[in-house]
Amino acid sequence: MRIYPAQFLYLMRFKYLIWRCLFLVPIGCLASDNAALGFVEGHLRILASKDVELAEGNPPKFSGANYAEYPLIILSQDGKKEIARVTADENGKYRVALTPGDYILDVQGRPPKGHVRARPQRFTVASDQTVHVDMNIDTGIR
Repeated sequence: MRIYPAQFLYLMRFKYLIWRCLFLVPIGCLASDNAALGFVEGHLRILASKDVELAEGNPPKFSGANYAEYPLIILSQDGKKEIARVTADENGKYRVALTPGDYILDVQGRPPKGHVRARPQRFTVASDQTVHVDMNIDTGIR
């Protein structure tokens, strides 16, 4: 079989086009996924029904160490899959980047397995936007 110069150039252009598609399409998909992220941020408040009195008579203050004991969990819309886990900073604030969609914010240690009482919060993340969701938890300390 004899290949003429015009056929050779046609085959080379076709081959180049295939290689370009194989490498550029996945890179473009990755870039578009990163640009589509949104954020959820908020404040974690640790509550008690009444103040606990120490022997000295001073009520305890919650510190950054206390926030680390209550990690927040971001679940899928149906509540069955854990998407992310975040710990609030020393001021009780948190921020997480997520892909657009519907989620549930919850706290690790809620009944039936734990002792922390909190109401799960549903929220929706949109591309390039920030949604604010605060979480109040009751530690059960009396």
